[in-house]
Amino acid sequence: MSQPTPAAQPRPDRRRRQTELGVVASDKMNKTRRVVVERLVPHDKYGKLMKRRTVCHVHDEAGESHVGDLVEIMETRPLSKLKRWRLVRIVRKGAQQALAGEGEAPAAPAAE
Repeated sequence: MSQPTPAAQPRPDRRRRQTELGVVASDKMNKTRRVVVERLVPHDKYGKLMKRRTVCHVHDEAGESHVGDLVEIMETRPLSKLKRWRLVRIVRKGAQQALAGEGEAPAAPAAE
């Protein structure tokens, strides 16, 4: 009888990868985006909810996301010194792309 190879069996210790929603803060690097993930954390003493944010460096192979986009990101293996996340999908385009997609503003008629 032949035994299945270890690579063919799923590893039971592998957990599901964490996903987050965040807003693209910077798109100035090639294939890398800075995404801000905000969360609410209760204050230790008073219990009031406070906003806290985490900046993640995200791998965007196609360079399709831009500043202001709401994106879904997923944990991945280390891709560089800071990159530990990759882009899954763009949930909603930012305001800048929506305005640019409508076309240019009509030109004013030339005064003669």
